[in-house]
Amino acid sequence: MFDGRFRAPIERLVRPVGMMLRRTGMSPDHITLLGVLVSFGAAFAIGAGALQVGLLLVILAAVPDMLDGALAKAQNSASQRGAFFDSVMDRVTDSVLLGGVAWYFASDKSPHLAILPMAVMGVSGLISYQRAKAESLGLDARGGLMERAERIVVLCFGLLFDVLLVPVMWVMLALTTMTAVQRFWKVWTQAEVSANVQARRDQRSVRKVARHSSRANRRSLSVSARQRRRTGHG
Repeated sequence: MFDGRFRAPIERLVRPVGMMLRRTGMSPDHITLLGVLVSFGAAFAIGAGALQVGLLLVILAAVPDMLDGALAKAQNSASQRGAFFDSVMDRVTDSVLLGGVAWYFASDKSPHLAILPMAVMGVSGLISYQRAKAESLGLDARGGLMERAERIVVLCFGLLFDVLLVPVMWVMLALTTMTAVQRFWKVWTQAEVSANVQARRDQRSVRKVARHSSRANRRSLSVSARQRRRTGHG
């Protein structure tokens, strides 16, 4: 949701920063790795119970995630390998942060509550898989109530108010599950339409082949008739 509405304004905002970073000689992968390292620090802080410190580090980890794309565009170095690396590191960051929350719950709350962020992590992975699989099939699975940007925002809200972290995680799990269902239905509907379109294309192709075959047969019969007439005339 945020990704679709705010991506373009954010890209315009960070474009000058990307131009400045180009002068440092850093690559987009360096920026991405910096964000991952900060996310590890955030996870340790959260696990240790320093939630406000963890909040600050989560915000700092999100900054490189915005700047690596701006730097890639400024350097004109956007590539499939870079996009793949960035996507994988996003999954690593998500897992590390939710792992920190699970550590905190197991240490300071209840060991059973550690399952909650792990469930969020599992459904989040399903959402990412749905998009990747849909795109490999030429379909679109973007959108939903709780994409990655929303999950980070909601997590920050829970870290800001300690007493709300558990309810926030329940809300995140519910909305993430709804997003998985939304994407499944979106892809399922597109696949059904694509199948119908393909069936119509196949039918048109069969009819086209039949027409060509019929024309070829008529031409062949016409040639044979002319040959017979010529032979009879001789």
